[in-house]
Amino acid sequence: MQVETPDDSFDLIMNRWLLYQAVSSRLWGRTGFLQPGGAYGFRDQLQDVMALGFARPDLFREHLLRCAAHQFVEGDVQHWWHDQTGRGVRGRCSDDLLWLPYAVARYLTCTGDHSVLDEPVAFLEAPEVPPAEAEAYGQPTEAGQSGTLYEHCVRAIERRLPTGAHGLPLIGTGDWNDGMNRVGHQGRGESVWLGWFLSKILRDFATIVTARGDPERATRWRGERERMATMLEQAWDGDWYRRAYFDDGTPLGSAQAQECRIDAISQSWAVLSGTAPRRRAERAMDAVRMQLVRRDAGVIQLLAPPFDQAPLDPGYIKGYVPGVRENGGQYTHAALWTVMAIAHLGSGDEAVELFHMLNPINRTRTPADVERYQVEPYVVAADVYTHPAHIGRGGWTWYTGSAAWMYRLGLESILGLRRRGGCFSVAPCVPGSWDHFRLRWRHGTSTYEITVENPTRSNRGVAEAALDGIVVDAGAIPLVDDGAVHRLRVVMGEPLPAALPGPESALLLGNLF
Repeated sequence: MQVETPDDSFDLIMNRWLLYQAVSSRLWGRTGFLQPGGAYGFRDQLQDVMALGFARPDLFREHLLRCAAHQFVEGDVQHWWHDQTGRGVRGRCSDDLLWLPYAVARYLTCTGDHSVLDEPVAFLEAPEVPPAEAEAYGQPTEAGQSGTLYEHCVRAIERRLPTGAHGLPLIGTGDWNDGMNRVGHQGRGESVWLGWFLSKILRDFATIVTARGDPERATRWRGERERMATMLEQAWDGDWYRRAYFDDGTPLGSAQAQECRIDAISQSWAVLSGTAPRRRAERAMDAVRMQLVRRDAGVIQLLAPPFDQAPLDPGYIKGYVPGVRENGGQYTHAALWTVMAIAHLGSGDEAVELFHMLNPINRTRTPADVERYQVEPYVVAADVYTHPAHIGRGGWTWYTGSAAWMYRLGLESILGLRRRGGCFSVAPCVPGSWDHFRLRWRHGTSTYEITVENPTRSNRGVAEAALDGIVVDAGAIPLVDDGAVHRLRVVMGEPLPAALPGPESALLLGNLF
């Protein structure tokens, strides 16, 4: 995939570096200068491979099955493991197992390859984590039972359905933010972010289980999603959504708190999940703009204010210096979710402005920038500091899931290219200053040369699309591997009234279905 836009830094990071970082460091090396571990993280590489739906869907498929083989009979998974031995950690982190059905649903949508659901994969067995321990390191063995990938996904979702006093998923010893490992370590704390995440998975997988002939489970999951959506609205704090609830019910991410009054991922996933009401989702993102987007420093903070002196003990996140890493710094992974949410709401000017701000290439354009940033400009840094003494300084680089998410932000959320099995769609969200952009996509032996024109300087909307001179639906463009060069012209603007299809378009539409 090659892109050509009016932003040179966008093109350079998208064409040269992001997938290189994701594949070389995250998938193959599984190492970086500040994290030379070599292990697979269950949630980690599942997020990375979702960026390979266009370039290497075979690696995407392969990794889904690899991860399923590290799920225990009970439905939970190894938090991380070494591939050579299988030794690793079994813990109480609450989101790990859910990334499997999330990524599987993404793979099915992207490739249309439903055969992967029937691949048999063995379960693991090992002693449960002792009640007084947060995790246990050991060597599990292959259990005497296996299940299809579909059954592995179902078991993961069912394992995560129990909720706490507020009707939200239990956070355990951390959700996506491992550093919040004492919010729910006693088994009663709940995660608002995990509620948004699970609600999306329940929606996506309810459709899959229906197609697999299990309508009763689908109905139950849809009912659970509706119930959870109601309870998530109870986490509204007045101008944004709370982040979590401690074991004793104390809210985290509330305006009444001294520290961590607002957390970005509860707001971004309110949008990305499609669960929150539009008016509240927009208001929550306005709060992010006002309190977490720091244009002066060129960062988007994960939360604010950072943990420091208040009596609340969220976990080891409080051990970081305020403004460093997850403790109020820019955790780039979450910052990209913020920009994705902004693009989802249709703000093309702002989405590209923030992408430009987060792009490491733009952090080293002057000698002063280089002195401030201090790390490589050609790979994404996991974090950027906001502590006054180190503001704008990059943290660790290479080994971060941010590279894959930045690629998806650029290609899918901004340029609007999405693959859907035997077809694809183009729905850009770009700044009005862009009058055009181009993509060159090699699909198997075929090449798709895509030109997007923006004569009305719109942020989003497609007025017309034509493939090889034939009018097509921009939401369902045929994707074939026939060795030919196909030229797609897309014109942004208000959609034109539907015309009666001629014989060529009728034939084309018939081939889609």
